[in-house]
Order: sequence, then C-alpha cells, then structure tokens
Amino acid sequence: MASCSSSSITTSANAYRYDVFLSFRGEDTRDSFTDHLYDALKRAGIGTFRDNEEINRGERLKPEIESAVKESRASIVVLSKNYATSTWCLDELLLILAQRRECSHFVLPVFYHIDPSDVRNQNETFAIEVQASSRWTNHNVNLWKKALKEVADLAGMVLCGPETEFLKEIVSTIYNKLDRKEVHLPNNLTGMATRYKDIHSWLNGSDAEFLAICGMGGSGKTTLARYIVYSNCQNFESISIVEDIGSRCKEPHDLLQIQEKLFADISGGKKRKIPSVCQGTFKIEEALQVKKALIVLDDIVEPSQLVALLGCGDINTQSKIIITTRENGIGKWFESRSWKCQEYQMKLLDDDESLELLSRHAFGVKTLMEGYEELAKQVLQYCEGNPLALEVLGSSLAQDNSILFWKSTLSLLGRDIDVGIQRVLIRSFNSLPHESNKELFLHIACFFVGKDIDYVVKILEHDYSAVSGIKILINRCLLSVSPNKKLMMHPLLQEMGRTIVHQESPKDPAKRSRVWFNKDSYDVLRKGKGSKTMEGLSLDMQMLKEEKYALKSSNLKTDALQNMDKLKLLQLNFVQLSGSLLEVFEPPMGLQSLQILNLKDSHKLIEIHNMSRIPHLETLILWNCQSLVRACDSIGDLTGLALLNMTGCKKLQTHLFVGVEASTSGGEVSKKPTFSFPLSLHRLFLKDCNLECTESFPLTFSVQISLQYLNLGNSLFEFLPCYDHLKNLRVLDLSLCSRLKWLLCLPSTLAELYVYYCKSLEKISFQSHRFTLQEFGYEGCISLCEIEGFIKLVPVAKLEENDLGHMKWLKEYQNHEMCLVGDDELTIGRSFSLQMLYEFDIMSTSMPDIKDPNMTSG
Repeated sequence: MASCSSSSITTSANAYRYDVFLSFRGEDTRDSFTDHLYDALKRAGIGTFRDNEEINRGERLKPEIESAVKESRASIVVLSKNYATSTWCLDELLLILAQRRECSHFVLPVFYHIDPSDVRNQNETFAIEVQASSRWTNHNVNLWKKALKEVADLAGMVLCGPETEFLKEIVSTIYNKLDRKEVHLPNNLTGMATRYKDIHSWLNGSDAEFLAICGMGGSGKTTLARYIVYSNCQNFESISIVEDIGSRCKEPHDLLQIQEKLFADISGGKKRKIPSVCQGTFKIEEALQVKKALIVLDDIVEPSQLVALLGCGDINTQSKIIITTRENGIGKWFESRSWKCQEYQMKLLDDDESLELLSRHAFGVKTLMEGYEELAKQVLQYCEGNPLALEVLGSSLAQDNSILFWKSTLSLLGRDIDVGIQRVLIRSFNSLPHESNKELFLHIACFFVGKDIDYVVKILEHDYSAVSGIKILINRCLLSVSPNKKLMMHPLLQEMGRTIVHQESPKDPAKRSRVWFNKDSYDVLRKGKGSKTMEGLSLDMQMLKEEKYALKSSNLKTDALQNMDKLKLLQLNFVQLSGSLLEVFEPPMGLQSLQILNLKDSHKLIEIHNMSRIPHLETLILWNCQSLVRACDSIGDLTGLALLNMTGCKKLQTHLFVGVEASTSGGEVSKKPTFSFPLSLHRLFLKDCNLECTESFPLTFSVQISLQYLNLGNSLFEFLPCYDHLKNLRVLDLSLCSRLKWLLCLPSTLAELYVYYCKSLEKISFQSHRFTLQEFGYEGCISLCEIEGFIKLVPVAKLEENDLGHMKWLKEYQNHEMCLVGDDELTIGRSFSLQMLYEFDIMSTSMPDIKDPNMTSG
C-alpha cells in the first residue's frame, strides 16, 4: 500500500494528482446520479477521477485504478443496490479503506436509495456469500464483509429529498474537508494572490455584476479568473468556465456549442442540444435569473458575444460574471443595459514575481539557481512581466540546465519569437477590424515604438487613419501612450509584429514591406536591391559600426530606392552619401508617398536637388549634414513641408537663400531667386549654420506667416529684422548668438523666448507692452539692461538732475562702483557705476554704504 508522510487532509496538492476518487456501480448510476455528481464536482473546481469503462465481473483492478486511488486526497463511495455484487467495486473499497487507515485519506460513503443498516449488516443485496467463482473465496468474502461494515460505520450521506440539493451537500462536504487554498491550483499562479486582493471587494459588493479583466495576450487574465473561481466556488450554486470564446466563435454553430456548455453548467443538468442561438440565449437568460452563478467568459472580443451568451435580461443579484478580454474601455458596452461592469487592468508581474515564475518552470523551485542571475535578467528584460512568455521560456530552458544551453537559447531572443507565444499574441492582431489597423500596427512595431505620438500621426494619418487607428490599438491592448506622449509597445508584441513582416519574405529582406534591421537595410542598399512592396526602410550606420558589421565605409547604391514606389518612410542615420541625391529622384523615379525624409548625420552629403519629386514631403531633416553646401530652390515648392531642420549645416551657402543668381541671356545679365523657404513651414531649425543677416538673406521670413517655432541659435548676426508680421510665432530660440545686440519689435503673442548666453544683447522690445511671454531663458546675458516696458538699468551719470528729483545729491556718487543686489541674471554678481533701476515705472537704487544727507537721525 502507499505510504504518506502526512497525517493531515491538508497535505499540499502537489503531492496528489486528484482531489477525489469516485467509486460506484456502473450499471446502477453511471449515466444518472454518478454522472451528475461528477459534473458538480468538476464545476466546483474539484479534480475528480472517474473510471469510464465497464469491467466484467471477476476481473482484477487495473494498475491505473490503484494508482488513481493512491493519488487522490479523498474518495466518494456511491453505495447503490448492486454495488456489492461486483468484485471490482469491493476490491476498490478495500483499497480505499486501506488508504484511509494509512494516509488519512478522507472517505465519504453515499447511500443511494439504500438503508445504511443493510450495508452494515449485509442484508438484501449486500448479503454476500462464498461462491464457486474463483474470486468469491472464503478469504475474499470475509475481507469484503469487514469492509462493508467499516464503510457503513463512517459518517456518510443518505439520499432523501431532491437529488439536486443532495449533490450540493456532497460537494460542500468535500470542499470543506479539503484545504481549497491548495487544491487543484497549477504552478503558474505566481502573483495571482496579490491581484486577487485588488478585486476582492467586487466579489463581496453589490455595485457591479460584471468584472472585466483587460490586458494583452499571455498576461494572466484567464489564470486570474480561474483563481477567483477556485477560491470562491463553494459560495455559488453553479460554476461555469468557458474558455477561448474569441478564437472558437468562427461559425454560428460554434456559438451553439458554447451555449450548450454554459446552459448545462448553470442549470446543473446534462449537456443538451440547442436548436438555435436565439433559443440558447433565451434558455441561459432564464437560468441566470434563478441560479446564483459564478461564470467566467474568457476572451470576449465583441459585445454581440455577450448578448448571445447572456441575453439582455436581469441576472440573479447574487451572481458574478467575469469577462476576460484584450479590449480596453469595454464599460461602454454596458451603458445601454441595466448591468454594471467594473474594469480591472491586468498587472504584469514585477521582477520578483517574474523571477519566481521563471525559476518554477526552469528549475522546479521558487528560487533561482546560483550562477544564473545575469542570464535570468535577460529573460526578465525580454518578457517584461508577461507570464506566458516566462512559462514558455522557462520550460524550454528546463531541457538543459547548463549555462551554455541558456546562453545559446537566449541569443535568439528578439530575433525569433517562440511559436507558442506567437500563437497567443497574434489573436489580438487578427481580430483588428480593419486592414489599415493591421498595417498601422506593423508600421509602429517596425519603426515607431518610443516615438512621439504627434510625430507618428503626422506621418501615418494619410495612409492609415492613424488618429482613429491608434485608439483602436490602445483599446485592443496592443499599444499604450506614456505620460510624455511616446508610443509604447510590449517587446513581445513588437517582436510578434516584426515576425509577421519577416514572414512576408523570410530569405530576401528586399521583398518585405518594411526593413528595420540595420544589417538587412545595409544589404538592401549595398546590393542595389529594392521592390515595389517596400513601404519603409531605416538604417543607422553608427549602430552597424558598433556591431562591427560594416567596418569599412561602403558606397551604398542609391538606385536601390528607384523601385520603391510605395516608400513612405526613409530614415538614414550616419549614412555616407557622397555627391548629390539628384540621381535618386530623377524621372521616372518619384517618391510620391514619402512624407518624412531624415538624412541626419549624412556627413558627406553636398547637395540636394529635385525635391519636387517628393511632392507630399512634410518633414525634412538635414541635421548635422556638415558638408551640405547647397539646397535647391525646389524645396520652396514643397507646399506641404511643415518642418525643416538644417541644424549644424555649417557650410550652407546662405547667400543663395532668397537671393539672386546671375544668368546671361542675349547679352543681358538677369537675376533670379535661387532659394526660398516654403510658405507652409511651421517649424524651422537653422541653428549652428553660421547665419548672417545680409542683403541677400535678411532673415525676414516675410512670407512664412505660419511659422510657430524658429531656432536661429549660435548665429553671427548683430541685429534681426522686425518679426511683428509673424503672428503665429510662439517659440523663438536665439541662444548663443554672441554678437546679437538688439532684439526689437518681437510679436506680442510670443510664448517662449530663449536668449541664453547672448553676451552682447542689451535690449529687448515687443510689438506691444502687453506681451504674453510664459517662458524666458536669459542666463548668461551679461549686457542685458532693458526689456522694454518691464525693466531697465540706467547709469546715474546719464541722468539729468531734474530726473532725480529730491535725490539730486546722487550725482556726486555717479562714478562710485556698486555691486547690484538681486537674484536674477540682470543683477546677480554684476558690478557697475551707480545705476538707477526702472521696474514697472518705479525708480530705485541700492546704496549700502551711502547715507542720504537729507535724512536726519532721531
């Protein structure tokens, strides 16, 4: 017989395979009472073993039956009319009682339409005798008689009254005898107890019948729902867990099968065929009004599924229904109903919980084995608290607990997502309502994670309806927005999206719709390959050099771009493009869809021509193109260009800006403009371009009336023209313009002005004294003496005596050195001859060592 180390019924569930072993006479109760009992136990979350095979009399117990008894924490013996006529049943009873004596195995006798005294005294059908059959020997019969008396003497339950109530009593008795904190809960419940505490008040409250657990795939929503059921099923009449509804509802008959299960679970009867969805809804609706039920509807995708499964009627006020979904904000589904729903955003595991779950699956223990700390950090960083990913990776790492195997497995992270993880995550992607939503998700996954949401919308709105699409992705838990407005995506979701693109052409990156991996992008351009399917390409040569992939500079073939008719995003960082881009945009080439061109840090780029071939360009970034000399006049023809960033283009020939270029025709010299900024510009960056205010380039921006942001920092000019015509200008940055002396007639609508370290700046004035400046940065402006209408410093030596009134005597000290008192840039640490400060029409000065001769001491 089995030996057990514990004498308590509360032994950990991990020591057992089942909660309950069912012993019964098949011909009496298999298809009736025992079937109903088995179903009731199952719905209560009690793991039950039931032998489904009819055994001929005289056969001995099979080894798996013996194992099942020994691996169960309790047994229910259904004593019916013909129970004692089966040697099989009597042998089971011997084994069960032996287990009870040796291992504190709990035994519950159930007397089904028989008198317990008949069992105890072996009357009626329990009067067993020695027979000629080989099994009915004197020895066996004596053992069986003792067993029947022993089981009859135990505290049992006698069927009297309605069978449904009797079944509830049996389940309740078993439930109370077993320690349900440990029963039948799988090992992947790490962290569930803390999340259960977050929603415990919902179970005991009456404010909402529904709880919606929302979150990304694999985040533990279904596991938490099961945990809630297993922890509370004894408090409800009916229990039902319906899993994977979203993936199972492909055809109308699929919904029928789900309805049949749900109705059977709620009503407590056998599963019956339902002829139509409408009838199924009606039956479930009726049952919900009567039964106190705890229901889990897993993976609900749309509100119509709720209507089909639950109807629209009233629900028993004591019932609770849990929905798991990948949709956020499903509270709106309930706005037109009498039902109320509480939403719970599923929390991913923290680092400690993640480490415990990983260790459980990789090593079978809660704590990590020594020496695996750094490798485990890689796993945690990759999974970011997703339980499914931790389980899958932990299980795969359990195959070989050597450091070498771990390193080999983890080297694939970020490049090859596990099939099991992909299968779960891709459901959310496949359920997106529009094809444009899917394309938007893929574009963000490949290029825009961590980017500003406004920046992304500007690029993708035209092709993918990004404003509404991003909302849909957020609602499907595929995307989130950080507090600083950056688009964020779980690494597993990002990898899932990139895997979808990779599968478009696993072996040839040039045939994919998007290429983001630097090595692939480099090879596409180096080999001069491209395709009409390409919508986006990104290459950062600096990253490749750090990875030692491209050790030597290589002449990348710009003709690779010539076939990319659908190209919408081209981002080249630290790419050495020698000469001009003329050949790229020559007819018949035309990047009709391109909206952003980022050539940041292209140090050998000299010229830009034929920008008219990119008619829909909205953003042009030439930041730190140190060799750029000339930008062609076609930039001025880009009617949609809103942002132009030429920061750091130190060699730019600014004399050609809105200037003249001489040409000879018929012996006459004519002059024509060579370059002008587009009228559509909203943001213009010309910092570090060595700008000077000249006749050919007066920096007036006379026609760029839409300008909102202007950066002319670190320039060489001394004065700027009046900008009172720039009514939309909100930000002006002139920091590090060391020669700038005066800044006059600024727009009164300006919100931010930055003049950091403009050491020669003396005066600032606005179009009106009623200016609305909100941010003013003037650190290092050591010469600034006047902000018209606000503050002004004047040496006493320059004032007439009449200006001083009764303080005429100050003229005697006009050459006296003073240190100004104050805590801002206009006063702190500055030494002058005696000054008068005009501030808001009040005149004042500081004379700590000088006394007014007109004042007399008391």
